[in-house]
Amino acid sequence: MAKNDRLTEVSAKIGAALGKADKQARLRARKVADATVVAKEELQEISKQVEALKQQLAKTTKRLKKALGS
Repeated sequence: MAKNDRLTEVSAKIGAALGKADKQARLRARKVADATVVAKEELQEISKQVEALKQQLAKTTKRLKKALGS
């Protein structure tokens, strides 16, 4: 009986450790997923800003060429 009690105790500790590790892994995965969403939103915003700058550059180039008479 003492052997069974010891095995039960050890298996419970192993199960608890695995459960804790699994929980930590899920928490980290969720944090990474949340960070990915934020990064995607920021990238979309930066892309919009780049497009606006391209349009502004095109307008400025057009005006400059017109002013220089080219």
